Amino acid sequence: MTEKKARSMAGLPWIAAMAFFMQALDATILNTALPAIAQSLNRSPLAMQSAIISYTLTVAMLIPVSGWLADRFGTRRVFMVAVSLFTLGSLACALSNSLLELVVFRVIQGIGGAMMMPVARLALLRAYPRSELLPVLNFVTMPGLVGPILGPVLGGILVTWATWHWIFLINIPIGVAGLIYARKYMPNFTTPRRRFDTTGFLLFGLSLVLFSSGVELFGEKIVSTWLALAIVAISLTLLAAYIFHARRHPTPLIALPLFRTRTFSVGIAGNLATRLGTGCVPFLMPLMLQVGFGYPAIIAGCMMAPTAVGSIIAKSTVTQVLNWFGYRKTLVGITLFIGLMIAQFSLQTPSMPVWMLILPLFVLGMAMSTQFTSMNTITLADLTDENASSGNSVLAVTQQLSISLGVAISAAVLRFYEGIDGTNTVEQFHYTFITMGAITIVSAVMFMLLKPKDGRNMIKERHKR
Repeated sequence: MTEKKARSMAGLPWIAAMAFFMQALDATILNTALPAIAQSLNRSPLAMQSAIISYTLTVAMLIPVSGWLADRFGTRRVFMVAVSLFTLGSLACALSNSLLELVVFRVIQGIGGAMMMPVARLALLRAYPRSELLPVLNFVTMPGLVGPILGPVLGGILVTWATWHWIFLINIPIGVAGLIYARKYMPNFTTPRRRFDTTGFLLFGLSLVLFSSGVELFGEKIVSTWLALAIVAISLTLLAAYIFHARRHPTPLIALPLFRTRTFSVGIAGNLATRLGTGCVPFLMPLMLQVGFGYPAIIAGCMMAPTAVGSIIAKSTVTQVLNWFGYRKTLVGITLFIGLMIAQFSLQTPSMPVWMLILPLFVLGMAMSTQFTSMNTITLADLTDENASSGNSVLAVTQQLSISLGVAISAAVLRFYEGIDGTNTVEQFHYTFITMGAITIVSAVMFMLLKPKDGRNMIKERHKR
């Protein structure tokens, strides 16, 4: 595809943004509605966790398949099937009469969700020259930052003034609009056929699911500690088996030579490490505001809105910041700053005026937006058309895994401090924020592996246009 044609596809970034928003919103909107759904289905709220886990694990496990499917059948065909499955799954979830039905239909949703965003982002990689990726990805990631913030608020509003069914029904008009737009604007990129790596998929997918499950079980203390650690150990063994397998397979699910691209390797490691901290904030903050400070659920959810506003405002400045400082200085500096911002939440108390709670969340949103856009762009910048599909899948899996690990690890840290005698609830949250902030600060070391000139050519080419 020529550069002229790539520029003419003005609707493609909107399609990707819609997919990102649907996926990000659905990942969080269910949390505040679990008690209402449990009551409607005559189940305990604690037994409803399977409705969340079934979706996230399905997405994490099937993301690596999305690249192969898109290469084999075309980006437009696979994307439209993905949106259809997600939309129909949403309708079925709203019509569920039991927890088992809800879990089954959440898996169908997850199959669609696993393909929507990776395939849309792959189409962007194929359609746009690398010099134009920064502003395009900048635009596309904005809804992904807003979705997790709106989710708890919208979930609380719908449960309070409507019914829990609308949490799933709101996906339907968005999905229909996405199908219409995709049919008109989405290019149908394909690549030469390659054999699907079934063994690699089983090894890698099971490793991912077991590792995520093991960490969650360790934090929740549902099973014995030794059993949770054994599950993690098995997952690492399967990952080692996949590496052994991929070195000998002619067309592995995820090609290991990808990691010879230094900016890609640093970007993936940085995504995994830094999102452990940033992924905990949407989880910990509403909890502290409700359990520690006594705020109502809807008010606590609305308090996260400044983070979304900060994210949106920062989008217009990321390119200029990168032009001034380069990727290395920007990512090291912004990650250190984010770590300090997370740690300073330990200074917040119930007696503080509201603006002193809102302002740090607004500033954090700006910092996280800058970090996410910079990380994603440098990760994908040096990939070729031949390995863009695999690299895109690895990035998507890393993001899903790191966010879920951030929640699981911060929950485990909070429970650790709950076991210390003489501490009250607010102090336990304070210590948790300090710990997660420290983890984020340490993660800045990853970006020191970048070279000062990394990404400079991409920025220069962008300014020439």
